[in-house]
Amino acid sequence: MVELTKPRERGRMAEPDLLVSKAFIGGEWVGTVAAPIEVDDPFTQDVFAEVASVGREQTQAAVDAAERALPGWASKTATERGRVLRRWRDNLIEHKDDLAALITRENGKTFAEARGEVDYGAGYIEFYAEEAHRARGETIPPPAPGRRLVVEREPVGVCAAITPWNFPLALLARKVGPALAAGCTMVAKPSELTPLTALAFARLGEQAGVPKGVFSVVTGEARPIGDVLTASPVVRKLSFTGSTAVGAALAAACAPTVKRLSLELGGNAPLIVFDDADVDTAVETALVAKFRNGGQSCIAANRIYVQRGVLDRFVSAFAARIGAMTAGDGFDPASDIGPMIDDRTLLKVDRHREDALARGARCIVGGASPGGRLSIPTLLADAPADALFTREETFGPLAAVVAFSSVEEAIRLANDTPYGLAAYLCSSDPATIDRVSRRLETGTVGINTGAVATPLAPVGGVKLSGLGREGSAHGLAEYQNLKYLCHAGL
Repeated sequence: MVELTKPRERGRMAEPDLLVSKAFIGGEWVGTVAAPIEVDDPFTQDVFAEVASVGREQTQAAVDAAERALPGWASKTATERGRVLRRWRDNLIEHKDDLAALITRENGKTFAEARGEVDYGAGYIEFYAEEAHRARGETIPPPAPGRRLVVEREPVGVCAAITPWNFPLALLARKVGPALAAGCTMVAKPSELTPLTALAFARLGEQAGVPKGVFSVVTGEARPIGDVLTASPVVRKLSFTGSTAVGAALAAACAPTVKRLSLELGGNAPLIVFDDADVDTAVETALVAKFRNGGQSCIAANRIYVQRGVLDRFVSAFAARIGAMTAGDGFDPASDIGPMIDDRTLLKVDRHREDALARGARCIVGGASPGGRLSIPTLLADAPADALFTREETFGPLAAVVAFSSVEEAIRLANDTPYGLAAYLCSSDPATIDRVSRRLETGTVGINTGAVATPLAPVGGVKLSGLGREGSAHGLAEYQNLKYLCHAGL
């Protein structure tokens, strides 16, 4: 294991070749055609890499390569595709520390969290290497003698993926795994803020034997690349994780070619703590759900509702845990959370905190940002139900508690949002758990836990939080078309 805790060794990698500065198109590494992307370290704010910026022509070349590679890849057996994916997964685990160092360097999250992300992403590749074998069709009892009705599953075709910066490896793997397992080919466009992780991911896929053209990574400005991917009639599916506004724009751009869509969009997750909840469990749930990746998560608990009977005990215990947290360099083992990804994200956290305080909230622990891109873990109590953080994603380490009185009030407050990606509740009463979880308008409900992510379960939203699912067998089905065969005269 590479030691990365000393300042002079920040970001050191055992295999420097995994820090790739070129785009990966049709099995070839392609240099920049425009001003390169500057990648900075969120903690030091120093630019440490310049990555190729490609445009429409190179993106079209990636699509063309994916189209050429599709017949050969789709014709392979599930076992053959699974072997390639398994080698890719093994490469990810073998290079876990290097990948984690790269994630921390360009994203800012702690090295421990980055290592966890590599495990999580590799889990998706592993799961779909095996799940491809279970993608079975159907034989339907015929309506009359002499007929046989069969349903087969076929790969959708060439797919595109546009991924965010907050989980640059895991969310890419969550799209690539099922696509390639189903027999599809894919062109991926990572965030300009974190392109290096995706390129290292591609390098390890190349080494695992992914055929040329099956997987490409195009890096550069979003608009020209996105225009090609959405307009191309060759691209039959687009998977996107990001904001609702961008997701809606992409959906509109895909409409003329009637593409399949998987959209995991914005969230505004509630966490509801009932009077009968175990306080220690509720606090642990809140810590994970709120402060994972420094709060920079679509499924972060953005609104924390606590019933009045347990309010004081919860706030006191939660404050003690938050007060012990440290924001700092992601490579420092003493840091619980790293810096925010950019200044805009930091300013939004500050704006939400000041808005709540102006409306009567009290700051229990934490407070103003200390400088740089660090945001101090903060807890506000007595927050009003109409504060800005209840209507917008904070995307940072600001926890604010809103009091409620009844179960019906909690359900109303939780559902009072156009978003529905995730929700959390803490209770020891099975009847309350059943009643509330069924009425929450959301794609995922964490019950007495903030750790809900796993390749085994389907993830996705309702309402303005998107459509489609990733993970589980349902995630594989998103990359498959159903073909119905009706045999007559048998």
